This record gives sequence, C-alpha cells and structure tokens, in this order.
Amino acid sequence: MNSFIKEYLANIIPVTFNLMAEGSEEKIGKGDPQFTVTIHKIPDKKELLTSTSLALGEAYMCGDIEVDRDLYEVLDLFLGEMGKFKTDKNALKKLILTSRAPKNQRQEVQSHYDIGNDFYRLWLDDTMSYSCAYFKEEGDSLYTAQVQKAEHTLQKLYLKEGMSVLDIGCGWGFLMIKAAKEYGISGTGITLSEEQLKAFQQKIVEEHLEDQLTVKLMDYRDIPKTGQKFDRVVSVGMVEHVGRGNYQLFMDCAKQALKPGGLFLLHFISSLKEHEGDPWIKKYIFPGGVVPSLREMLFCAAENGFHTMDVENLRLHYNRTLLCWKRNFEEHMDEVEKRFDKRFVRMWDLYLSSCAATFHNGIIDLHQALFTNGINNDLPMVRWY
Repeated sequence: MNSFIKEYLANIIPVTFNLMAEGSEEKIGKGDPQFTVTIHKIPDKKELLTSTSLALGEAYMCGDIEVDRDLYEVLDLFLGEMGKFKTDKNALKKLILTSRAPKNQRQEVQSHYDIGNDFYRLWLDDTMSYSCAYFKEEGDSLYTAQVQKAEHTLQKLYLKEGMSVLDIGCGWGFLMIKAAKEYGISGTGITLSEEQLKAFQQKIVEEHLEDQLTVKLMDYRDIPKTGQKFDRVVSVGMVEHVGRGNYQLFMDCAKQALKPGGLFLLHFISSLKEHEGDPWIKKYIFPGGVVPSLREMLFCAAENGFHTMDVENLRLHYNRTLLCWKRNFEEHMDEVEKRFDKRFVRMWDLYLSSCAATFHNGIIDLHQALFTNGINNDLPMVRWY
C-alpha cells in the first residue's frame, strides 16, 4: 500500500481507522477502528501537499474516496485537527484572495444563493431561514427553533411600534415579516440575491405588508447613498461575505444608516483567530467568503463609536441546525440528483457535514453581538429584557 497516503492520513486523523487502497486493507493506529476509508483512486501527491481540504474534498465529490460510516460522524472525529491540514497559500493565492469589488462579490453571492428557491425549499424549513436556529428544548423541531431564533433576535432589538428597521442581507425575509406583523415596524431589507428578492417581494404582497416593508437588490456599500436613517439595523449571516479588508467599511455603512442611540445587532459566523478560509469551501460553496474573528468585529465596532452591549455564542445551536439541514437534504437526495448530478449531491452533503463538524469541534463559532450607536441609557439594565 502507498506509504505516503498512509502517513498523510495518519497525521490528520487522530483515531484508529481501516484504510483500503490498491487492493489491500490495513489498520492505521491502535485499538478498534472507528471507520473504514476506501480509496478507489489515490489523490495526486502534489495536490495533497497543496491543500488537504481541496484534494480530499474533490476526491470525495468524485467518489474516489468513500467511508463506511455517517459522513458527519467521520468528519467530527478529525476536523478538530484542521491545524495540521496542508495549505500552500502561494499556490492558492487566486482562490483565497478574490476581488472585493462590488461586481465580483455580487457574482460570488449569487453563485450560492441563486441556485434556486426550489432547491432551498427542499431542505430548509418553512421559514426559509438559512442561518443558525435557536433550540430552547431538546425536542424542538427545526421550524420551531428558527421561529425562536427570530424572536430571540427581535427581542434584543427592543422594538417599539412605528420604528424603522434596516436588514442588511435579509435573505428570504422571514425576520422582517415577523417584525412587521408582531411589532408594527416599517422596514427595508437588502440582498444581492435575485432569487431571494423575488421570493421576499412575493411574500410581502401575500402578507399585505406593502405599506410597511420593502426589499431592494442592493450592495451594503450603497446604503449611505440613500440618506435613510433607521432606528434599528440588523444583519444575520451576511458579514461573512464582505471579505477581510472590508469589515470596517461594512461597519461604517451600518453606522451611517443608524440614528444616534439606535441598536445594531450583528449575527455572524466567527473564528477565534484570523484565518483566510478553507480552500474547498471557497472554491465550491462560498466563493470569496471569509469568516471574521470576534475581536476583528469588536475592534471595528469601537472605531465607529458602537458600544458593545451583549455578545452571545450560539455555536452548538448551529451544529444542531446543520444536522437538521443535513437530515432534510438526505431525504431529498434523489430529487437533488435529478436536478443536478451525483457529484453535486456529494459536494453538498460534504458541505453540510463538514460545517456541522467544525462547529462541534470549535473551529468556528456563531456570535450575536448587540451594539448601541453611541450611548443609550434608556435600555433596561438586565440582559434578558
């Protein structure tokens, strides 16, 4: 058996496993094997040394590598070792450091979110929420948890009837629709996804909220040009798309849209330290996506005179959310394969499984941070107001 691939996998997989390759099987490690890796075609050595995630990810997508256990369970056993993954930053420069120009970032966002609303309806819940849910009880369904996430977010914003709200990266609009119906606010949502725009516009009409809500196809950098000021600004799962180097600009734009004393809630995937991002994710799932560190965003907030009122980590909630999405996706794999192909199915399964594992292993976190624009002494003094 190829000695290089044995040593390579043994270095990044900290548990005992069986390896089947080139017509033979061998146990790697001591004790009982946790799973078996079958390699039908060994990835190129140069590719393995350039990027572990790209080489192994592409091999899995093509069916060259298979495992005999649930993919999430396998990944959960070794993605905590991602610090040992090979990443040749010079060779991957064009992939890792993409343009932050508005036109390019719009194309990158649309490449993911405009796959089709029918596709996302297959495995998201009825709220069409594509962000971390909030599970209060063990038995909460995904739908219940997504409704609870919206409530949790809106409660932090301390909304009053008649307030104006800006949602930067509004998705399919569930949060804003709930805010309009239950709190009596008026609001504007912005997105770069044409599919999300169409669906949100349709929902506004169905709910008879034309006098309260509007949604626009708009880049966050164009917010100041409107001259509008809002009582509240919220952004859920969007800042991950702006790119390192644009975080301060993003916060500047939120600042310019917010009235003095207004509240800004930022909900985002975060990392403990700054990192360029995973090459496989950037190539196949989120082109240009970069996960900021919590300290980066808090630093930028301070530069804008934002006072940090509350920071909450929902990491394990996102692990569970992703496992719910994975289960839903698996129930519709045949339908997805008919729409796309088997490679796409394996790619998306790998995406959901690996993200769930990285949250479980603490490679990434999910934070909600609440800021005030300057001093606001009118908020309740207790956290759970």
